[in-house]
Amino acid sequence: MTRDATQPAEARRRLEHARDSRLAQLKALTETGQSAEGHLSAVQRAAMLQVLEEIDEAVARIDRGTYGTCLGCEKPVPAERLEILPYARFCVTCRHRSA
Repeated sequence: MTRDATQPAEARRRLEHARDSRLAQLKALTETGQSAEGHLSAVQRAAMLQVLEEIDEAVARIDRGTYGTCLGCEKPVPAERLEILPYARFCVTCRHRSA
């Protein structure tokens, strides 16, 4: 039996795991402080903060009942994509269009 990544409970679990992972990475970056690679660390921190924002937006979509629907074409985002990237906002086609 396969799990459906679009089910609210499963999606929330995946998002919580992704959030916890990013928060741990952010904490580790913060603890290392500024080094010779300070710019790289700043870029990594900014990217992690962006992903955390996207995770929060995905949780809000779960609460609204719109999780798993592409924000571009309003068609379902494939469950396989949501398993890999649980905070995906777009299907692959629309993601390529917006890039």
